[in-house]
Amino acid sequence: MFNFSSNLSMINDTTIVLRLLMSVILGGVIGFERGRAGRPAGLRTHILVCLGSTLAIMTNQYVYQEYGISDPTRIAAQVISGIGFLGAGTIIVTGRHQVKGLTTAAGLWATACMGLAIGIGFYKAAIFACLLIAFATIVLHRFDNVMLSKSKVLDIYIEINKSTTINVVLDKIKLDNIAIDSIEMVKASYDTHAVAAIMTLRLKHQRIRLDVIAHICAIEGVEFAEEI
Repeated sequence: MFNFSSNLSMINDTTIVLRLLMSVILGGVIGFERGRAGRPAGLRTHILVCLGSTLAIMTNQYVYQEYGISDPTRIAAQVISGIGFLGAGTIIVTGRHQVKGLTTAAGLWATACMGLAIGIGFYKAAIFACLLIAFATIVLHRFDNVMLSKSKVLDIYIEINKSTTINVVLDKIKLDNIAIDSIEMVKASYDTHAVAAIMTLRLKHQRIRLDVIAHICAIEGVEFAEEI
């Protein structure tokens, strides 16, 4: 039987079960939203990251508590730096220069830190952090999309074939009340004969962003255009 009156800040039968269960539940809360959104690092990945972080710091605390040796923060430092490799694996740059996976990578890092808090017995901070991480990934994600849809600045990737020149395309874009803040020539993703560029456009009045992209795609000579 577990002694539930024991000190919850120490390693004992009660805290071992409590901390590991908390890591599964709180890690699962964060991972559920990522998995539902179709991200590669979803429910199981976040649970495993949180569970592993919890177990790592618990092991460090156990060694310190039982044997009086070891630095109780050493493993935690290694977990925080080591999780960066896993997070970096979720960040990809597509052939058309889109960067994806930043939120998932940040969520994995935050989940690992949350697991460390659970493992050391910092329960209140872990629970509150879980709520805030979930708020950032779920609520603020929708808010971010709303703000993005109202922005008059957008970055696009565009490919132009040899039937026209990029200067002609730029002139036609400007005729649609669109200012071009910057342009960077890049390597085309598929057609090596096409001219590719990344542009920062500034709309002179509020417009639906998909309509802007559709207008650019309709310009003669433009093979492909998308927001990045």
